[in-house]
Amino acid sequence: MTYEELLQHASTCMGKYCKACRECNGRACGNHMPGPGAKGIGDVAVRNYEAWKKLRINLNTIAENRDPDTSFTFFGLKMKYPIFAGPVGAVNLHYGDQLDDIGYNDILVSACADAGICAFTGDGTNPDVMKAATAAIKKQGGAGVPTVKPWDVNTLKEKFQLVKDSDSFAIAMDVDAAGLPFLQGLTPPAGSKTVAELKEIITASGKPFIVKGIMTVKGAEAAREAGASAIVVSNHGGRVLDQTPSTAEVLEEIVDAVGGKMMILVDGGIRSGVDVFKALALGADAVLVARPYVTAVYGGGREGVELYTEKLGKELMDTMRMCGVGSLKEISKDNLFHPTSKLVRF
Repeated sequence: MTYEELLQHASTCMGKYCKACRECNGRACGNHMPGPGAKGIGDVAVRNYEAWKKLRINLNTIAENRDPDTSFTFFGLKMKYPIFAGPVGAVNLHYGDQLDDIGYNDILVSACADAGICAFTGDGTNPDVMKAATAAIKKQGGAGVPTVKPWDVNTLKEKFQLVKDSDSFAIAMDVDAAGLPFLQGLTPPAGSKTVAELKEIITASGKPFIVKGIMTVKGAEAAREAGASAIVVSNHGGRVLDQTPSTAEVLEEIVDAVGGKMMILVDGGIRSGVDVFKALALGADAVLVARPYVTAVYGGGREGVELYTEKLGKELMDTMRMCGVGSLKEISKDNLFHPTSKLVRF
């Protein structure tokens, strides 16, 4: 299977909203919700994508000719690339009824593990979603990150028991999911958390805790105060709040504030190994990629996941090689182009 064949097959079975675009840039799906689009006028997903493209990298081939080392260790889990498949929920609602969350996570978790990376799994109002996701992670020896919604404490404690039984090496919460329309007004309730509430939740989890949905220095510092081991700089793909900045625009200042004190991941519009390189150059430890992995699963199942992962990995390696970088720890802001004020004439 080629990547083009994967996309062609995905376009036949992904419902009426996702167009299985060659590069997912948020334009074709716009502001369709349900659907993979963004909230309000729908431009945050587009902004996420375009912000990475505005960054440029420095070519440097006066360097040792070597195969770059892309290996990455995350809370004890050794990975081939610093890439995670991001959590996605309600796939049958947003992407077509060929799969539900249970079938999707079952494919994604095992295929990511076989590809040498790791998947974050989603959560939902149906309790069976978390049960199936944690069961899939357990089958892979704990190689997965179950992601819970910001439920009330009692509901979370029930879900934490499933997480503990899965032997997962970490757990995540997408706190920004409080802005998802389908989570509002529910019983049990889901919503924003204070630092004190988050601290109680993190203590109860009993595992390294990742807070997803951080877009400000203040939010990053609050997550650290609450005891989070890592954060994901994320605006939920523009699905929870209209008119936010892109993740690329806020990443650097967040890294400057808490980098080295906790792990920092980032998502939002990252679509190539070049984008992964740029995110690492801005100070992220690793990235999450969500929507394209949905396309990969719908278009090619396990093979599709492995194909897309290798596509990203090879692009990352090629970029590192052409920038004279031999390992992830060598990637820095020096690899990014900073235009001067000099007038350039053509």
